[in-house]
Amino acid sequence: MRRALSHLGLILAVVIVIFPILWVFRTSLVPPQESYSTTILPSVTLDNYRALFAEKNFGRNYLNSLIVAILSVVVTMPLAAMTGYAFARFRTGGGLARFATLASQMLPPVALALPTFMLFRGLGLTNSLTGLTIVYAAINLPFLTWILMGFFEAIPEDLEGAAMTDGATRWGAFWRVVLPVAAPGIMAAGVLGFILSWNEFLFALILGGSNTATVPVALASLQTSNGVQISNVAAGVSLAILPLMIAAKFIQKYLVEGLSFGSVK
Repeated sequence: MRRALSHLGLILAVVIVIFPILWVFRTSLVPPQESYSTTILPSVTLDNYRALFAEKNFGRNYLNSLIVAILSVVVTMPLAAMTGYAFARFRTGGGLARFATLASQMLPPVALALPTFMLFRGLGLTNSLTGLTIVYAAINLPFLTWILMGFFEAIPEDLEGAAMTDGATRWGAFWRVVLPVAAPGIMAAGVLGFILSWNEFLFALILGGSNTATVPVALASLQTSNGVQISNVAAGVSLAILPLMIAAKFIQKYLVEGLSFGSVK
């Protein structure tokens, strides 16, 4: 009986979590006039998806988000890996530097919005994917550094010592021994960075333009004088969560590997 109740509770929890997502997907497949109907599928159509790409230029927004999210991860991960390694092995900057790295994440983004906009406008980086990439990399760097520092601290220093005994330099030991061992953690941090960049809205709104709008900005713009185009929004959300679902699958795999096996490979 206890096992049955446990399974029933888990099933109920899963339904509570998944039902809103399924309902959004259902709304994306019905005509606009039936969006608020409580019928499961009164009629099925793909017009909402067609309208996004044909009328709203959603394909461009989707591509912008992919480019910015991927490039920001490519820029951030080498810096985060080296900084996290320095914190973990050499205690660079002491506890103050670690606290400052973590404290930078406590600043509300809106406090940085105006100075960031003024700086990037002066540099000519507004309404450009380059500007958004730089901002996302700067925002994600402290968080990813903190995550990677924990992974590097879990790797025994004896592995590097053995490599240097065999003639490797400190850089060689880091490149040939530490990075392969920490690969699951690095992958997990990279996926987290991608998710954070993909979901970011404020800086994409103030620094972007019509040609550089990302998916969150595009979804927020689906409001007309007649109200929110809920069917189009549902179609956009269904497409927007697809990369996140794929990323979540990867992060689950690599995060578990990193925590369980990273220090004994």
